[in-house]
Amino acid sequence: MALEDAFADGPAFIPYLAAGDPDYESSLEYVEALERGGADIIELGLPFSEPIAEGPTIQNAVVRSLKGGMTPTRFFEFVEDLDVSVPLVCMTYYNLIYRYGDDPGPRPFVEKAASVGIEGFVVPDLPAEESDPLRAACDEFGLDLVFIVAPTTQGERLERIMEQVSGYVYVQARLGTTGAQTDVSDQTGSSLDRLADYDVPKAVGFGISSGEHAERIVRSGADGIIVGSALVDIVAEGTSAGNQTTSGDVAQGHENGDDPKTVADRLETLARELKEGAMVGLSQRPPHPERT
Repeated sequence: MALEDAFADGPAFIPYLAAGDPDYESSLEYVEALERGGADIIELGLPFSEPIAEGPTIQNAVVRSLKGGMTPTRFFEFVEDLDVSVPLVCMTYYNLIYRYGDDPGPRPFVEKAASVGIEGFVVPDLPAEESDPLRAACDEFGLDLVFIVAPTTQGERLERIMEQVSGYVYVQARLGTTGAQTDVSDQTGSSLDRLADYDVPKAVGFGISSGEHAERIVRSGADGIIVGSALVDIVAEGTSAGNQTTSGDVAQGHENGDDPKTVADRLETLARELKEGAMVGLSQRPPHPERT
Protein backbone atom coordinates (compact mmCIF):
# COMPACT_ATOMS: atom_id res chain seq x y z
CA MET A 1 0.00 0.00 0.00
CA ALA A 2 1.46 3.35 -1.05
CA LEU A 3 1.64 5.96 1.70
CA GLU A 4 -0.55 8.41 -0.21
CA ASP A 5 -3.35 5.82 -0.28
CA ALA A 6 -3.66 6.12 3.49
CA PHE A 7 -5.02 9.65 3.01
CA ALA A 8 -7.69 8.66 0.48
CA ASP A 9 -10.61 8.24 2.91
CA GLY A 10 -10.02 11.18 5.22
CA PRO A 11 -7.31 12.54 7.50
CA ALA A 12 -4.57 10.00 8.24
CA PHE A 13 -3.57 9.34 11.83
CA ILE A 14 0.18 8.65 11.95
CA PRO A 15 1.49 7.66 15.39
CA TYR A 16 5.17 7.22 16.28
CA LEU A 17 6.83 4.84 18.72
CA ALA A 18 10.47 3.90 19.10
CA ALA A 19 10.86 0.25 18.13
CA GLY A 20 11.98 -1.83 21.11
CA ASP A 21 10.89 0.64 23.80
CA PRO A 22 11.15 -0.52 26.56
CA ASP A 23 11.78 -4.06 25.30
CA TYR A 24 11.17 -6.09 22.17
CA GLU A 25 8.01 -8.03 23.10
CA SER A 26 6.22 -5.16 24.84
CA SER A 27 7.01 -2.85 21.95
CA LEU A 28 5.42 -5.26 19.47
CA GLU A 29 2.25 -5.20 21.59
CA TYR A 30 2.28 -1.41 21.78
CA VAL A 31 2.67 -0.88 18.03
CA GLU A 32 -0.13 -3.35 17.30
CA ALA A 33 -2.36 -1.46 19.78
CA LEU A 34 -1.93 1.69 17.68
CA GLU A 35 -3.41 -0.03 14.65
CA ARG A 36 -6.38 -1.19 16.72
CA GLY A 37 -6.84 2.43 17.80
CA GLY A 38 -7.13 3.62 14.21
CA ALA A 39 -3.62 4.29 12.92
CA ASP A 40 -3.45 4.66 9.14
CA ILE A 41 0.36 4.72 8.96
CA ILE A 42 2.80 3.96 11.78
CA GLU A 43 6.18 5.64 12.10
CA LEU A 44 8.71 3.33 13.77
CA GLY A 45 11.78 4.93 15.26
CA LEU A 46 15.06 3.12 14.68
CA PRO A 47 17.07 4.55 17.58
CA PHE A 48 20.24 6.52 17.00
CA SER A 49 22.54 7.69 19.77
CA GLU A 50 22.33 11.37 18.76
CA PRO A 51 18.65 12.12 17.95
CA ILE A 52 19.06 15.84 17.28
CA ALA A 53 15.45 16.51 16.28
CA GLU A 54 13.95 14.96 19.39
CA GLY A 55 12.91 16.41 22.71
CA PRO A 56 13.52 14.72 26.07
CA THR A 57 10.53 12.37 25.83
CA ILE A 58 11.68 10.66 22.65
CA GLN A 59 15.35 10.93 23.60
CA ASN A 60 14.53 8.85 26.68
CA ALA A 61 12.63 6.36 24.53
CA VAL A 62 15.68 6.05 22.31
CA VAL A 63 17.85 5.33 25.36
CA ARG A 64 15.42 2.67 26.59
CA SER A 65 15.34 1.06 23.16
CA LEU A 66 19.12 1.04 22.79
CA LYS A 67 19.52 -0.43 26.27
CA GLY A 68 17.00 -3.07 25.26
CA GLY A 69 19.29 -4.18 22.44
CA MET A 70 17.73 -2.49 19.41
CA THR A 71 19.99 -2.37 16.35
CA PRO A 72 19.28 -2.05 12.60
CA THR A 73 19.34 -5.84 12.25
CA ARG A 74 17.02 -6.24 15.23
CA PHE A 75 14.78 -3.50 13.83
CA PHE A 76 14.23 -5.43 10.61
CA GLU A 77 13.37 -8.53 12.66
CA PHE A 78 10.95 -6.40 14.65
CA VAL A 79 9.16 -5.23 11.50
CA GLU A 80 8.84 -8.81 10.27
CA ASP A 81 7.38 -9.88 13.63
CA LEU A 82 4.72 -7.16 13.71
CA ASP A 83 1.15 -8.22 13.02
CA VAL A 84 -0.19 -5.05 11.39
CA SER A 85 -1.62 -4.28 7.97
CA VAL A 86 -1.07 -0.51 7.80
CA PRO A 87 2.00 0.98 6.07
CA LEU A 88 5.15 1.34 8.18
CA VAL A 89 7.61 4.22 7.93
CA CYS A 90 11.12 4.02 9.37
CA MET A 91 12.19 7.21 11.14
CA THR A 92 15.93 7.25 11.70
CA TYR A 93 19.16 9.13 11.07
CA TYR A 94 21.26 8.95 7.95
CA ASN A 95 24.38 7.51 9.56
CA LEU A 96 22.56 4.25 10.29
CA ILE A 97 21.24 4.07 6.74
CA TYR A 98 24.55 4.93 5.10
CA ARG A 99 26.69 2.49 7.11
CA TYR A 100 24.41 -0.55 6.88
CA GLY A 101 25.74 -3.43 4.80
CA ASP A 102 29.16 -4.22 3.40
CA ASP A 103 29.45 -1.11 1.22
CA PRO A 104 28.73 2.46 2.32
CA GLY A 105 25.68 4.08 0.83
CA PRO A 106 21.91 3.88 1.34
CA ARG A 107 21.04 1.14 -1.15
CA PRO A 108 21.62 -1.96 1.07
CA PHE A 109 19.53 -0.49 3.89
CA VAL A 110 16.69 0.49 1.56
CA GLU A 111 16.72 -2.90 -0.13
CA LYS A 112 16.48 -4.68 3.22
CA ALA A 113 13.78 -2.32 4.46
CA ALA A 114 11.69 -2.97 1.37
CA SER A 115 12.08 -6.73 1.78
CA VAL A 116 10.62 -6.68 5.34
CA GLY A 117 7.70 -4.37 4.53
CA ILE A 118 8.82 -0.80 5.22
CA GLU A 119 7.03 1.65 2.89
CA GLY A 120 9.04 4.81 3.44
CA PHE A 121 11.53 6.84 5.48
CA VAL A 122 11.73 10.01 7.52
CA VAL A 123 15.36 11.07 7.99
CA PRO A 124 15.48 14.29 10.06
CA ASP A 125 19.19 14.99 9.60
CA LEU A 126 19.32 14.52 5.81
CA PRO A 127 19.15 17.81 3.86
CA ALA A 128 17.17 17.62 0.64
CA GLU A 129 20.23 18.95 -1.18
CA GLU A 130 22.17 15.80 -0.21
CA SER A 131 19.35 13.28 -0.59
CA ASP A 132 19.82 12.16 -4.22
CA PRO A 133 21.42 8.77 -3.35
CA LEU A 134 18.66 7.88 -0.90
CA ARG A 135 15.98 9.19 -3.26
CA ALA A 136 17.41 6.99 -6.04
CA ALA A 137 17.44 3.91 -3.80
CA CYS A 138 13.87 4.57 -2.70
CA ASP A 139 12.79 4.91 -6.33
CA GLU A 140 14.53 1.64 -7.21
CA PHE A 141 12.73 -0.33 -4.50
CA GLY A 142 9.42 1.55 -4.56
CA LEU A 143 9.65 3.32 -1.20
CA ASP A 144 8.65 6.85 -0.26
CA LEU A 145 10.92 9.53 1.18
CA VAL A 146 9.20 11.91 3.59
CA PHE A 147 10.74 15.27 4.44
CA ILE A 148 10.08 17.61 7.35
CA VAL A 149 9.12 21.20 6.52
CA ALA A 150 9.67 23.69 9.36
CA PRO A 151 7.64 26.89 9.84
CA THR A 152 10.64 28.85 8.54
CA THR A 153 11.25 26.72 5.42
CA GLN A 154 10.66 28.70 2.24
CA GLY A 155 12.15 29.79 -1.07
CA GLU A 156 14.65 27.56 -2.86
CA ARG A 157 15.00 25.23 0.11
CA LEU A 158 11.27 24.57 0.16
CA GLU A 159 11.28 23.98 -3.59
CA ARG A 160 14.11 21.47 -3.28
CA ILE A 161 12.35 19.57 -0.50
CA MET A 162 9.12 19.39 -2.45
CA GLU A 163 10.97 18.09 -5.51
CA GLN A 164 12.32 15.19 -3.44
CA VAL A 165 9.38 14.35 -1.18
CA SER A 166 6.91 11.53 -1.75
CA GLY A 167 4.21 9.81 0.28
CA TYR A 168 3.46 12.82 2.47
CA VAL A 169 5.23 15.89 3.76
CA TYR A 170 5.78 16.15 7.51
CA VAL A 171 4.70 19.68 8.43
CA GLN A 172 6.45 20.78 11.63
CA ALA A 173 3.83 22.68 13.63
CA ARG A 174 6.33 24.67 15.68
CA LEU A 175 10.03 25.43 15.92
CA GLY A 176 12.20 23.41 18.27
CA THR A 177 12.27 19.72 19.06
CA THR A 178 9.50 17.16 19.45
CA GLY A 179 7.36 17.07 22.59
CA ALA A 180 3.72 16.99 23.64
CA GLN A 181 2.18 20.44 24.13
CA THR A 182 -0.94 21.81 25.78
CA ASP A 183 -1.91 24.02 22.83
CA VAL A 184 -1.81 24.06 19.04
CA SER A 185 0.76 26.31 17.41
CA ASP A 186 -0.64 29.32 15.58
CA GLN A 187 2.05 28.74 12.92
CA THR A 188 0.23 25.66 11.61
CA GLY A 189 -2.24 27.46 9.35
CA SER A 190 0.40 29.60 7.68
CA SER A 191 2.63 26.55 7.14
CA LEU A 192 -0.22 24.69 5.45
CA ASP A 193 -1.06 27.75 3.33
CA ARG A 194 2.54 27.87 2.12
CA LEU A 195 2.26 24.25 0.92
CA ALA A 196 -1.23 24.48 -0.57
CA ASP A 197 -0.09 24.37 -4.19
CA TYR A 198 1.95 21.17 -3.79
CA ASP A 199 0.12 17.98 -4.71
CA VAL A 200 1.22 15.77 -1.82
CA PRO A 201 -0.58 15.04 1.48
CA LYS A 202 0.35 17.34 4.35
CA ALA A 203 0.60 15.70 7.78
CA VAL A 204 1.19 17.97 10.79
CA GLY A 205 3.29 16.92 13.76
CA PHE A 206 5.20 18.33 16.78
CA GLY A 207 3.08 18.91 19.87
CA ILE A 208 -0.26 17.19 19.16
CA SER A 209 -1.43 15.38 22.30
CA SER A 210 -5.24 15.24 22.36
CA GLY A 211 -8.32 14.72 20.24
CA GLU A 212 -9.05 18.42 20.50
CA HIS A 213 -5.63 19.23 19.05
CA ALA A 214 -6.22 16.75 16.21
CA GLU A 215 -9.60 18.32 15.50
CA ARG A 216 -8.16 21.83 15.28
CA ILE A 217 -5.21 20.78 13.12
CA VAL A 218 -7.39 18.98 10.57
CA ARG A 219 -9.99 21.75 10.60
CA SER A 220 -7.20 24.15 9.62
CA GLY A 221 -6.50 22.09 6.48
CA ALA A 222 -4.11 19.27 7.39
CA ASP A 223 -4.45 15.96 5.56
CA GLY A 224 -3.16 14.05 8.57
CA ILE A 225 -1.74 14.26 12.08
CA ILE A 226 1.54 12.85 13.41
CA VAL A 227 1.69 12.08 17.13
CA GLY A 228 4.74 10.81 18.97
CA SER A 229 5.56 12.24 22.38
CA ALA A 230 2.06 11.92 23.84
CA LEU A 231 2.14 8.19 23.04
CA VAL A 232 5.74 7.71 24.17
CA ASP A 233 4.75 9.36 27.47
CA ILE A 234 2.31 6.50 28.06
CA VAL A 235 5.06 3.95 27.46
CA ALA A 236 7.39 5.82 29.82
CA GLU A 237 4.76 6.11 32.54
CA GLY A 238 4.07 2.40 32.35
CA THR A 239 7.72 1.43 32.46
CA SER A 240 9.55 0.80 35.71
CA ALA A 241 12.59 3.08 35.99
CA GLY A 242 15.80 1.19 36.43
CA ASN A 243 14.37 -2.14 35.33
CA GLN A 244 15.06 -1.91 31.60
CA THR A 245 16.00 -5.10 29.81
CA THR A 246 19.53 -5.23 28.41
CA SER A 247 19.00 -8.25 26.20
CA GLY A 248 15.98 -7.11 24.22
CA ASP A 249 14.63 -10.65 24.44
CA VAL A 250 12.30 -10.55 27.43
CA ALA A 251 9.92 -7.94 28.80
CA GLN A 252 11.60 -6.98 32.07
CA GLY A 253 10.74 -3.29 32.20
CA HIS A 254 7.41 -3.58 34.02
CA GLU A 255 8.17 -5.31 37.31
CA ASN A 256 7.29 -2.17 39.31
CA GLY A 257 5.23 -0.47 36.62
CA ASP A 258 2.13 -1.26 34.61
CA ASP A 259 1.89 -4.57 32.81
CA PRO A 260 2.25 -4.35 29.01
CA LYS A 261 -1.46 -5.03 28.38
CA THR A 262 -2.45 -2.05 30.52
CA VAL A 263 -0.03 0.18 28.63
CA ALA A 264 -1.29 -1.18 25.30
CA ASP A 265 -4.88 -0.43 26.31
CA ARG A 266 -3.97 3.16 27.19
CA LEU A 267 -2.19 3.58 23.86
CA GLU A 268 -5.20 2.22 21.99
CA THR A 269 -7.53 4.56 23.88
CA LEU A 270 -5.48 7.68 23.11
CA ALA A 271 -5.01 6.56 19.49
CA ARG A 272 -8.78 6.24 19.11
CA GLU A 273 -9.31 9.69 20.63
CA LEU A 274 -6.80 11.23 18.22
CA LYS A 275 -8.29 9.52 15.17
CA GLU A 276 -11.82 10.52 16.16
CA GLY A 277 -10.68 14.10 16.73
CA ALA A 278 -9.18 14.21 13.26
CA MET A 279 -12.43 12.97 11.73
CA VAL A 280 -14.44 15.61 13.63
CA GLY A 281 -12.04 18.25 12.34
CA LEU A 282 -12.67 17.11 8.78
CA SER A 283 -16.44 17.39 9.26
CA GLN A 284 -16.03 20.96 10.51
CA ARG A 285 -13.69 22.11 7.77
CA PRO A 286 -15.09 24.93 5.61
CA PRO A 287 -15.74 23.82 2.03
CA HIS A 288 -13.15 24.83 -0.53
CA PRO A 289 -14.35 27.58 -2.85
CA GLU A 290 -15.05 26.27 -6.33
CA ARG A 291 -12.33 26.99 -8.84
CA THR A 292 -13.28 28.89 -11.96
